Amino acid sequence: MPVALLLACALILSACGGDGKEQSASTPAATETAEPAQEAGCEKVAKPQPANEAKLPKPTQELKTGKTYVARVLTNCGEFEITLDPKRAPKTGGSFASLVAKRFYDGLTFHRIVAGFVIQGGDPTGDGSGGPGYTVTEAPPEDLTYGKGVVAMAKTSTDPAGASGSQFFVVTGEDAGLPPEYALLGKITKGQDVVDKIGVLEVGPDEAPTQPVVIRQIRITES
Repeated sequence: MPVALLLACALILSACGGDGKEQSASTPAATETAEPAQEAGCEKVAKPQPANEAKLPKPTQELKTGKTYVARVLTNCGEFEITLDPKRAPKTGGSFASLVAKRFYDGLTFHRIVAGFVIQGGDPTGDGSGGPGYTVTEAPPEDLTYGKGVVAMAKTSTDPAGASGSQFFVVTGEDAGLPPEYALLGKITKGQDVVDKIGVLEVGPDEAPTQPVVIRQIRITES
């Protein structure tokens, strides 16, 4: 279940492979945010039907240091790219790449948006409680900070630091103010404007966008 952090923030990201809602990052206390951009360039689409928690085998693959891995994320609001970090997060990136290869993310949503904080997606159930059916644990770098454009994995409050399933979040604020407990995935290297656009969409009381933000597909190129 979501847990509040006693920082200058107040929410948590949810998203792992175990039971119960996984947590996100904490949300900055009330600050002025940009006007909602609900109709600014996002194609209106139907909300996908929620699926059950997946039951996939835990992957063993790891990203190879020295190679470049770029994940292209196509949504109904546009496309952005995540460059994965094989040096500092080979296991987390390997798990993500394994899910991408299985087309796990195609048709899922960004189910949580907190303006000036994060956007979060990758849950098959669509409500922050689901995952792939397994958990990978990789300690985040001790000096990791969650600045704008950093992409990391969500976890529950009971999971150890660095635990991850399928849910990921992109930091949209200048500094999310989080401790180094959320597994690093990579950083936005193209399409930050698309992330920013998603990050100010209108949401309901559950932080879910009032109009669906659908991940049409994610594909990874390796070089």
